[in-house]
Amino acid sequence: MAEDSLATLHRAGALTARYPQVRGLLAALTPDQLLRAGRLLSRIDPEEVVAAHPTVVSPTVAVTGHGTLAALVPALTAEFARHGLLPRIRLSDFDGWVFDLVDPGSALYQSRPDLVLCVLDSAVVTDELPAVWRASDVERVLAEKLALVERAATVFATAADAGTLVLNTLPLPRELTAQLVDLRERAVLGALWREANARLLRLSAERTEVITIDLDPLLAEGTPAREIRQSVYAKAHLSDGLLAAYAREVGHLARQSAGGGKKVLALDLDNTVWGGVLGEVGQEGIETSGSYRGEAFRRFQRVVKQLRSQGVLIAAVSKNDQEPVLSALREHPDLVLRVDDFLQIRANWRPKHDNLVELARDLNVGVDSVVFVDDSSFECGLVRRELPGVAVVAVDEEPARHVERLLADGWFDVRQLTADDLARPARYQQEQARLDFLDGFDSLDGYLRELDIRVELAPATPAEYARVSQLTLRTNQFNLTTRRLEPAQIRTLAEEPTAKVLTISSADRFGSNGLVGAVIVRRTDDTLHIDNFLLSCRVFSRGIEQSVLGAVLRDARAGGVSQVVADYRRTPRNGVVADFYPRWGFEPVSVAEPLSTFRHRLDALPEPPAHIRLSARFELAPKSDSAPEPESESVEGKTL
Repeated sequence: MAEDSLATLHRAGALTARYPQVRGLLAALTPDQLLRAGRLLSRIDPEEVVAAHPTVVSPTVAVTGHGTLAALVPALTAEFARHGLLPRIRLSDFDGWVFDLVDPGSALYQSRPDLVLCVLDSAVVTDELPAVWRASDVERVLAEKLALVERAATVFATAADAGTLVLNTLPLPRELTAQLVDLRERAVLGALWREANARLLRLSAERTEVITIDLDPLLAEGTPAREIRQSVYAKAHLSDGLLAAYAREVGHLARQSAGGGKKVLALDLDNTVWGGVLGEVGQEGIETSGSYRGEAFRRFQRVVKQLRSQGVLIAAVSKNDQEPVLSALREHPDLVLRVDDFLQIRANWRPKHDNLVELARDLNVGVDSVVFVDDSSFECGLVRRELPGVAVVAVDEEPARHVERLLADGWFDVRQLTADDLARPARYQQEQARLDFLDGFDSLDGYLRELDIRVELAPATPAEYARVSQLTLRTNQFNLTTRRLEPAQIRTLAEEPTAKVLTISSADRFGSNGLVGAVIVRRTDDTLHIDNFLLSCRVFSRGIEQSVLGAVLRDARAGGVSQVVADYRRTPRNGVVADFYPRWGFEPVSVAEPLSTFRHRLDALPEPPAHIRLSARFELAPKSDSAPEPESESVEGKTL
C-alpha cells in the first residue's frame, strides 16, 4: 500500500530525499490514511527539502485563531503534499488572532506569509456571553467580533506584502440555541448567527485579498462540528474531522495559487457518463434516465454541463468505436451531453494515457492541466503511473457517487470567474477552425499572413486585474518567472508609479482571443526591469511575443532607459521559453539554476513581425471591448 511505502521512506530517513514522489504515494489514500501520512510528513524540515529540491513550491502558511489548532498542522501538511506543495506552517499562540492580525508589526506579518488562516469557532462568541444571556447579547458579541474581523482584514490589506487571508464561517451549536426555551427567540438567534456568517462570506466579494471558507457544506456532509470533550477540556472547539475537511479546502486554494489549476475534463463514457457498455448493449441499451441508475448518470451529465458553462474544456476518452459514440451523442433522446459539448471525442482502442497526451497537445495545454475520470481501476492506475501530473478521479459501480467524486477536489476552482473563462470553450472551438485553415497552406508564413492577427498592448484596468492574476496563477508554459500574483497584488503593482501591468489582447480572422497575456515591468533610474512576461498557451508561437517584446523595448529606449533587465526562472513546465530572452538580443548577466538574469542594451531591437498589426500604448485609457484593428503598429502615450 502507498501508506506503507510512505512509512518505509520515513523509517529509512528518506522522506526528504524522495519528497517529489510523495504526491503520487498520497493520491489514493483514504482520509484517515491521509491524516496519518500528514503526521509523518509534518516532522520533515522544509528547509532541508527545499535545499534538496529547489523547484518544490513551499508556501508559508500562518495559522492563527481562537481555539487549540494543533490538529490542523498534520492535516494541512498532507493536503498540501497531495498537490506537490511543501507548507512552511507557523502556528500562533492560543487565541492570538486579534494581536496577530490587528497589529501591523506582529510576528505574523514579519514572516511574510503566503496564506494566513484565521480559524474561528463558536466559542469566540459564547466565551463572551454573560452567565445569563438573551439573543440580544449574542447579537452584541457577534457585532463586536465582526468589527474586529473587518478591522483585521483592513490591516491585512495594507500590512501584508502579499498573500491571502482565509476566514471561515462559525458553526452554530445546538447547545447554544437549545438554552433558549422561547422558540421565537431561538429563531431570532438563528437568524442573527446566519446574518453574521453571511457578512463573513461577503468579505470575499468585497476584498480581493480575503477568502471565506463556508463550513456549512462540510457540516452538511456529516462531519461533526466538534468533539465535546476536546472542546471542554482542550479548548479545541473544532473537531479533527472538520479541521481535516477545512484543510482540504485550503489545499485547493494553495494549489490554485501555485499554478496547479486544471482546464480540461477528460471523461470515460461507458459506466461513467452513461450506464452500460455501448458496444455491447447498443445506443438503446445504455442507462441515461428512466431508472434509478439512469437518473444518477443523467445527474452526472448535468454537473459536467454546468462545469462546461463556466469555462471547463470537456473531452471524451473512451475505448469504443468512434461512429457509435458520435451517433449516441447526437441521437439519444435522453442524453444531456451532446457532441457540441465536447472539444474532442477520442473513441478508439489505444491506451488512454496516449490519448490524453495527444489531447493535451492538440489543445496546446500541459498534460498536467487535465482531470481524467474513469470507472476502471486499471485505467486509473495506468494513467496515474504513466502521467503523474494528470489528476485522476476514480469513480466506481455506484453512479450516485460520481458527482461527489468529481467535485471533491475543486480541480477547476478559480478565485474569480472572468469573461475569458466563460468564453474559453468557444475560443478553443475557434482554434480548431484555425487548424483546419492551416491545412490549406504550404508554409507557416503564408498561414500567419492570412490569419490577420491584431494585438493590443495596454495598461491593465481595474476590471482586468482578476484576469491578469488568473494568468499568473494558471499559465505554466509561457511564463518566464512563474511568480504567482493574487488580484490584490496586481492592483498594488498597477498603482505603483514606477511599475506597469500591461495586458495583451489578440484577435484574428476567426474572432477574439480575449486577454491572453501580460507584461509586468518596473523602472529604476535608467533601467527597466521585466518582472514577468506571460502568454496563454493558446496563442504563443504566432509572433505575438516577439511583437510585444519589441514594443516594450522601443518604448523603453524612447523614454531614456539605457538597459532592460529580465529574469527567467526555470520550472519543470516552462522549458519551452528557456531561450526566449537570448533569442531576441538579451545577453546573459548570470546563468544559474533555477534563476538566470539577462540584459538588453537597446541597440539592435527585434524587428516587428510583418504579419501582426499591433496597437501599443503605455498610459491608462479606455479600452475597447474587442481587440483592435489598427492599420499599422503605433506606440503612443507616456513612456515607462
